[in-house]
Amino acid sequence: MPNIKIFAGNSHPELAQRIAQRLGTEPSKVVLKKFANQETCVEIGESVRGEDVYILQSGCGEVNDHLMEMLIMIHACKIASAERVTAVIPCYPYARQDKKDKSRAPISAKLVANMLSVAGADHIITMDLHASQIQGFFDIPVDNLYAEPAVLKWIKENIENWRECTIVSPDAGGAKRVVSIADRLNVNFASSTKSEQLRTKCSA
Repeated sequence: MPNIKIFAGNSHPELAQRIAQRLGTEPSKVVLKKFANQETCVEIGESVRGEDVYILQSGCGEVNDHLMEMLIMIHACKIASAERVTAVIPCYPYARQDKKDKSRAPISAKLVANMLSVAGADHIITMDLHASQIQGFFDIPVDNLYAEPAVLKWIKENIENWRECTIVSPDAGGAKRVVSIADRLNVNFASSTKSEQLRTKCSA
């Protein structure tokens, strides 16, 4: 059985450290930097030949830079003869762009899926996808994990009067998850709607 190697990008190094500690190991060595022209440079710092490699990178913060880091790390490990490369992506980048909702709109979540596959990923582990249909964008195995058990535990341990609360979904996409959590807690739930145009104005 191959040994496990855990590489982390710049999106969440603390999470990678905690996962490695839980597994009784240390994050593997990788150097991430930028050239003068702002191109991303990745240097894998140890052998991965025949190893089971996990690359942890989340689609948050500087999404485009983090996505390129992950793609290059996957590619670097694959051409260095890793036995298997698993991309661990707690927050899937471009997940909200998962359908053609208007004329000439891209399906960017599908594009990201293609890029991960072409880079050399053999397996994807992600959490609470914006839409389950994203799993169908891949021809490789995808595990979509759910945070609901951890959310339920946190609510019960940290909210004093949680039995009197109402669980609210910020949009229609999260309604299913909210209903499930509310049912498990036996509390009320609500859903709201939002305007993309209004949100853009507020952000500006």
